[in-house]
Amino acid sequence: MLVIMYVLDATDRRILAALDADSRATVQAIAYELGLARGTVHTRLDRLQRSGALKAHSLRLHPPALGWPLRAHITAEANQDKLDLMIADLEQIPEIIECVAVSGQSDLSIEIVARDADDVYRITQSIMKCRGVLRTATSIMLRELISRRQHQLL
Repeated sequence: MLVIMYVLDATDRRILAALDADSRATVQAIAYELGLARGTVHTRLDRLQRSGALKAHSLRLHPPALGWPLRAHITAEANQDKLDLMIADLEQIPEIIECVAVSGQSDLSIEIVARDADDVYRITQSIMKCRGVLRTATSIMLRELISRRQHQLL
């Protein structure tokens, strides 16, 4: 995804803060809450989405409530010649919730959800079978100390 640098002004920040507080808020509700015209809110949200500053909305899921009480972080070393094949294979593993390329000793940082320790092992073995994966290291997340957050960036 191409991200265009977009400088937020005070109105953009207020709109985004309202969406962060209630991701299902309608344009009309945001406009009313902030004392803005609906057209203003709509235009600003459209511009934020087109610039890549605001991703497509989705509900915030809580994996433990859905039967996935464990999270683990896996680093992987990769054969760069097989990167596209490896990514295609990784996309087929539903328990992977995020995979990013990183610099340093590893090539990938992968976050997974799992039902228990045996499930972590099974998922890690599935990752190891992906074309291009050379080595992995797994760390189970014991406790969430600071939840994923972005409101402080506004």
